[in-house]
Amino acid sequence: MAECGRKALSVLEAARSRYESLKISDDVFGESGDDSSDNPFYSTSGDSNSDNCCMEAGDDQRSGETMNCQSGGPPGSVSITQAEEDGWSDTLQDITVAPYNETYGPTQRMPATATCMDFFQLFVPDNAIQNMVTQTNMYAKKYQERFGSDEGWRNVTAAEMKAFLGFVTSTSVHRCESVLSIWSSGFFSNRSIALKMSQARFEKILKYFHIVAFRSSHGSHGLYKIQPFLDSLQQSFGCSTFRPSQTQVLHEPLIDEDPVFITTCTERELRKRKKRKFSLWVRQCTSTGFICQIYVHLKEGQGPDGLATLKYKPQLHSMVAKQLCQNLSGRNSIIFTGPSITSLNLYQEFEKQEIYCCGLLSTRKSDCTGLPQCMLVNPESPQQRGQSRSMMRGNTSLISWYNKGHFRFLTNAYSPTKEGVIIKRKSGEIPCPLAVEAFAAHLSYICKYDDKYSKYFIFHKPNKTWQQVFWLTISIAINNAYILYKMSDAYHIKRYSRAQFGERLVRELLDLDDCTPTQ
Repeated sequence: MAECGRKALSVLEAARSRYESLKISDDVFGESGDDSSDNPFYSTSGDSNSDNCCMEAGDDQRSGETMNCQSGGPPGSVSITQAEEDGWSDTLQDITVAPYNETYGPTQRMPATATCMDFFQLFVPDNAIQNMVTQTNMYAKKYQERFGSDEGWRNVTAAEMKAFLGFVTSTSVHRCESVLSIWSSGFFSNRSIALKMSQARFEKILKYFHIVAFRSSHGSHGLYKIQPFLDSLQQSFGCSTFRPSQTQVLHEPLIDEDPVFITTCTERELRKRKKRKFSLWVRQCTSTGFICQIYVHLKEGQGPDGLATLKYKPQLHSMVAKQLCQNLSGRNSIIFTGPSITSLNLYQEFEKQEIYCCGLLSTRKSDCTGLPQCMLVNPESPQQRGQSRSMMRGNTSLISWYNKGHFRFLTNAYSPTKEGVIIKRKSGEIPCPLAVEAFAAHLSYICKYDDKYSKYFIFHKPNKTWQQVFWLTISIAINNAYILYKMSDAYHIKRYSRAQFGERLVRELLDLDDCTPTQ
């Protein structure tokens, strides 16, 4: 038993030494202690789900659409003859990505006395809150002119608006489905904050709450009621507050319904809930989890940039990727992508802008245009675990790697001649190209981040799409604020966990005298 323990520890240490070179920070939320065995990056625990988390193992095998050497390749792929004419070759060469000279982290140093509110207001400043006050009062006035006066209404103030944001944000800390539960006598009641505002007043503000009260003649797309706030948030997520590391990932974060709620609610409650009418894509720093840019795509209707008119998914995802990376030109960033974004044409276009990529490829989900069929079909002969084959075209490599299933990767960021290793407690070291190791490490970290990140979503679920987007982006802003807090001197004074940070922020928004979070 002791020998097994020593072996497991040596595997963990080997994994740590491997991934230290990738500069991926561990324990962003400060809640896992010194033991990193649960971090899928190291993949040392027996029940680790990192394979499922970052790579869809044997994607084509499980789907029942297995392609073998006798069948044709996926749409857009080319024969071996055409591939050779296009420049694909089995001859491999080293490639080098120019060094990344920027230092990642906060762009401004916050004082050790900075409060949770100070970090939150880097993204939602007083002028944004004042705009909510102005627009809410304008909407209430126009509404009452049209439908009759509301005797219980009086203009909202900035202090009340902050309290309103605090009440709704509290649902992310206490996990209550309805914000009105705060004033109830049930399990989710919270008398400590309920006395700050009456339920009737809160409901009045909720009824008239607006970011943009009236439709502009210059724009009438589906997000016009929130677009100015999104634009402001995008700017604050950018280089004005944080510089990301060289490695970043494009993906859709976990924003599905809370599974505990889904299993406990009635069928009637489920039928009443509307399906989400938008998808959210982000560009996220893989060293810290900081979300650098967001893109909201409406599934129905017209978006501000015309992307809603694109029905072909690979084309849509390619355009989303370009939107998310439009500020990265010339920085030598390395972007990791999932199967829906990975494509040869996109990678070549990014390479011209000095943006380099590494992505998982799927014959069902990816745009395989221009890729050799021989690399996209499964060989008839049995493969050994860790066996790989690569082809190159210019600086772009197409890698086929076997690990209980065939995985395919496209990259122009890593040399196909350099070897890496995936470390598992049960299986030990599994050889792989360096691109595979880097992809697995960075994506596993983002999966771990999402597991924790989703716990602190604002649980308030409005029916209007623009309000859903607003509260979702507020959740992202709070998580980003916590990351900046952890990287500041203030964290060394009071080492708040993510839950304590959220609770303290709520109390500061409500302007309560005792702002000490519960333990």
